[in-house]
Amino acid sequence: MIGGIDAGSARVFAALLEARTGQRIAAGRSWRFDTALGPLLQAHGLERVDQLTTRLLEGKDKQLADRIVDALLNQETSFFRDVGVIEAAVVAMADRPAPRIWCAACATGQEPLSLAMLFAEAGGAMPAIVATDVSAAAITRARDAAYTQFEIQRGLPVRRMVQWFEPAADNQWRAATALTGAIQYRRHNLVVDVAPTGEFDLILCRNVLFYFAPQLREKVLERLAGALRPDGLLLLGAGETVIGQSERLRPSARARGFYERVPVSDERNRVYTGG
Repeated sequence: MIGGIDAGSARVFAALLEARTGQRIAAGRSWRFDTALGPLLQAHGLERVDQLTTRLLEGKDKQLADRIVDALLNQETSFFRDVGVIEAAVVAMADRPAPRIWCAACATGQEPLSLAMLFAEAGGAMPAIVATDVSAAAITRARDAAYTQFEIQRGLPVRRMVQWFEPAADNQWRAATALTGAIQYRRHNLVVDVAPTGEFDLILCRNVLFYFAPQLREKVLERLAGALRPDGLLLLGAGETVIGQSERLRPSARARGFYERVPVSDERNRVYTGG
């Protein structure tokens, strides 16, 4: 047994998650299986994880694999997570009229809503935000833009809650249309899907790259670089970097903590000189 789950089941679920999303569960984080799959066991009236494995392998429930993957994905997020970083992203876009922004791996939508609030409060034109996630369940929740009291209290000051949210059913709070109207949500797999159409002034892809194997990380960074405008900026999580993992991206000289595309001339130079 591994942390309450048998080794065979752990391998099955880990392989399913990696095949569907490219994400890996490290050996030392096997506790995620017990924590994440508990509600799914209850919903199916099962007592043990190996029973869920059996049902998955039988293949009779065509939706079960999707539900297991959604349960295993780390959807940890909050409003204004790393608020200084979010504010710096808005400041970096201050001189751009209606910038195009891609929030990749947006989970249940708190990050794009936080950006929309800051832009609205700054008084300029609202950006066009494309927010994507591999989880269909997360995107459905993000589109609904309704959050529990617990979710609202995680990072959202009372002043902003009153200004930008209104009471909804089941003691939830729903974001104002002034915010949600600026955001287009889509299901998107960073590993296998092409980037959303067009180039972006700003891309946020935070705290997801470290779940990928190195070769997949390089592939995703290549895709993100291709989606940036020549003068666009990329924002990764605090523990993530492009250094040693991408030849098309480098730390930005214009905005500390961000990354930018390597100019085409520099890329050609490297090819010509064998660098």
